[in-house]
Amino acid sequence: MKQREHAYYLLSLGCAKNTVDSEGMAQLLNRSGYAGTATPDEASVLIVNTCGFIDAAKRESIDALRELAEGKRKGQMLIAAGCLAQRYGSALAQEVPGLDGVIGTRRWMDILDLVKKVRGRANPEPIYHLPDEALTVGSDEHNVLRIAREGASAYLKIADGCRRPCAFCAIPTIKGTHVSRPIDAILNEAAYLNDQGLQEIILISQDTTDYGHDIGLNDGLSTLLEGLLEAAPDIPWFRVMYAYPGYVTDRMIEVMASSPRILPYLDMPLQHGHPETLKRMRRPANIDWVYKTVGKLRAAMPEIAIRTTFIVGYPGETDEEFEGLIQFAKDLRFDRVGAFTYSYEIGTPSALLPGQVPDEVKAERRDRLMEAQQTISHQINQSHVGKLLPVLVEGYGDGLSIGRSYRDAPEIDGMVIVEGQLPIGQIVPARITGAMNYDLTGVVDTVAPMVISADAIQIKDA
Repeated sequence: MKQREHAYYLLSLGCAKNTVDSEGMAQLLNRSGYAGTATPDEASVLIVNTCGFIDAAKRESIDALRELAEGKRKGQMLIAAGCLAQRYGSALAQEVPGLDGVIGTRRWMDILDLVKKVRGRANPEPIYHLPDEALTVGSDEHNVLRIAREGASAYLKIADGCRRPCAFCAIPTIKGTHVSRPIDAILNEAAYLNDQGLQEIILISQDTTDYGHDIGLNDGLSTLLEGLLEAAPDIPWFRVMYAYPGYVTDRMIEVMASSPRILPYLDMPLQHGHPETLKRMRRPANIDWVYKTVGKLRAAMPEIAIRTTFIVGYPGETDEEFEGLIQFAKDLRFDRVGAFTYSYEIGTPSALLPGQVPDEVKAERRDRLMEAQQTISHQINQSHVGKLLPVLVEGYGDGLSIGRSYRDAPEIDGMVIVEGQLPIGQIVPARITGAMNYDLTGVVDTVAPMVISADAIQIKDA
C-alpha cells in the first residue's frame, strides 16, 4: 500500500475526553493539508493518543505504540500523545524503541509544531514537547471545536484538568489543575451542534460540577446548563457526566428537574460507600450527604437514572468496609454501577499506603459487588416493562435495531433492542417488552405520540 506524504493515522485510546483531544488534533492537521487515513501503511504521520490512567490502559497504549513502531517504514514518524506521554515523558522512549516524538495531553494543540520539528531534526533522537502549563481555552486551542461526534450524539468538553486531592488518581499530575473553558466558546459549539441536527450533547470534563469556579461563576454548571438550553434549542437531550460528590447543588437539581431536555440522568462517581475507606481515598466521606442528595434527586425527578463507580480492594479495605460498600449499594439501588479493582499507581499517595489488598481478594470483591448490582439492575429494568421510553436508534441488523434510552450513556451503560429496522439517528417511542440485567427489549409504539421540542421530551402514553 502506497504511503502518502500528507496523510496521518490517529489512534485514540481511553476515555471520551481523550477522544475530544484527538478530534482537536485531527482538525489542526486537516486545516494544514493533511488527510486522515484508517490504514497506518498509507500515513506518513502515525499518532497514538494514549491513556495513562490505570495499568491496563497503560499497557494497551504501550502495546499499540510498539506495534506501530515495529511496522514503521522509511519516511514515517511515530508520535505518542496524551496522558501516558505527559506522565512518563522521555521514559516512554525506553519502552518504545523507534518513537520519534512525544507530546503531552496539556499541549495537544501544538501537534503541527511537533510534526515540523520531527521532519526537520538533524538526528534520530525523539523530540519531546511537554511544557508544564496547560492551555485549554480560546486562541490557545487554535479555535478548534472541542467536541467529538458519535453518530447522532456528541461529547462536548467544558473544562480540563482537576484540582481534587483523590489519593488514587494521577489525573491532576497528568492534566494539571482544573481550567474551565469560556462559557461563550461552549455555547457557540452547542449552537454549531444544534445546526448539525444532533440529538444529544454529553457534557464531559474531569469534574463537570467544578465548572466555572476559576472564571468567576458561582454554581457554574447550573449557569452553563441554562445557557445551553437557549443556545441549542433543537437539541432534545443534554446529558451530564462526572459529577463530584458534595457539589451537586440544590440549584443544579432544580435546573435539571425544570427542563425535560436535560435528561434525568446523572453520573456521580462515588468510589466507595464506607467513610473510612473514603477518608483514605481523600474523597468526600459524608455518607449522609449522599443519602440526602440521592433522595433530593429522586424526589425532584422520580424517573432519574443515577450511575456511579466504585473501587474495590483499596489499600486497607477491611472485610467490614467492603460489606459496608455492599450495603450502601443495596440501600441506594443505583441504576448503573461500574466496579473496578484498585490499580496501584506509582507517584500517587495511595501507593504509599499500607495494607495493599491481594489481587485475588480484589477480584472476588469486585465479582460479589457486581452480582449484588446485577440483581438490583434487573429489578429496576423489570419496572420499566410495559412503559414507553424514547430510544435514540444507533444501528440495526438481523431485523433488530439497537438504541439507547435516557437511562443509557454511550458505551458504558445498557441498550434497548427494538424490533424492526429503524432510522439511525432518530428518537423513536418504544414500548418496553422485556428486561435483562442491563438491557431492555421493546417494540415501536405507533399509536403513542411522542413530543420532542424545546418545551418537552416525552411520550404521551395512549
